[in-house]
Amino acid sequence: MPQEFFIPAALAVALIVLLSIFFHFVPFFLWLSAKVSGVKISLMQLFLMRIRNVPPGIIVPSLIEAHKAGLSNITRDNLEAHYMTGGHVQRVVHALVSASKANIDLSFEKATAIDLAGRDVFEAVQTSVNPKVIDTPPVAAVAKNGIQLIAKARVTVRANIHQLVGGAGEDTILARVGEGIVSSIGSAESHEQVLENPDSISKLVLRKGLDAGTAYEILSIDIADIDVGKNIGATLQMDQANADKNIAQAKAEERRAMAVATEQEMKARAQEARAEVIQAEAEVPKALAQALRDGNMGFMDYYRLENLKGDTAMRDNISKITGQDVKNILK
Repeated sequence: MPQEFFIPAALAVALIVLLSIFFHFVPFFLWLSAKVSGVKISLMQLFLMRIRNVPPGIIVPSLIEAHKAGLSNITRDNLEAHYMTGGHVQRVVHALVSASKANIDLSFEKATAIDLAGRDVFEAVQTSVNPKVIDTPPVAAVAKNGIQLIAKARVTVRANIHQLVGGAGEDTILARVGEGIVSSIGSAESHEQVLENPDSISKLVLRKGLDAGTAYEILSIDIADIDVGKNIGATLQMDQANADKNIAQAKAEERRAMAVATEQEMKARAQEARAEVIQAEAEVPKALAQALRDGNMGFMDYYRLENLKGDTAMRDNISKITGQDVKNILK
């Protein structure tokens, strides 16, 4: 390659590199766009943004949008400071423009505070203008007559701009509405009363002020569906009856076990008494023999005693004869 051709090519590459570096640190076309839109910003300010690691591609379009919407209180320094604190600049500017068009009182400081709190300030403004509907999960409650009702509600809410920072979210709204539905159904005398007037639930729940301390304002609560569930009262009565039956069976088993133990004890005592009688009877012949040897008893006395025993045994046998035995003897 000729040397005279190599030098212009190297100069062209160097020029392209230099221009790329220049337009990166000095976004000329963004500056031109801002000038055409009526936003006052200098090339030096854009260059300093690059040095501070603040992207001009976010700040300049946001300034143009705010200027076109008539928001003169939004400055470059405000947007840079919000970006450097981790905020979403474009989302805040969109929210401020929407709030201005909807005549909602929202300052730049309030919007940035909401954004830094982790909430979508633009979505909050949209919800404040166009309320949204939240469907509650099925809520089961029992009326006073023991019939279970399963209700579903639709809650229409509007964002409360002034409560977005520190206010509770949708989960709290749903929990409070569910609690209100359970309370209103539980205070009804019968499930038929609730089925006839489901709007009574909505009115009772709305009077409780469930949106206090939340980021939303409840506009209406509508009962979408009510289904009849189980007869909880009858189920509880059956469970109580089964429990009473089990207790009675346990007590009866305890009494039976005590009776068996008492019977066994009586049998053991009877056997002990029988053993004592047998032992005593075994001592009688010895006592008679000793009495005969000692002369305390004569032969005739012993004879009469044996006759008495035989007579007693005969009488005992006669007492055991039944009518059937008499018939058998006569035959």
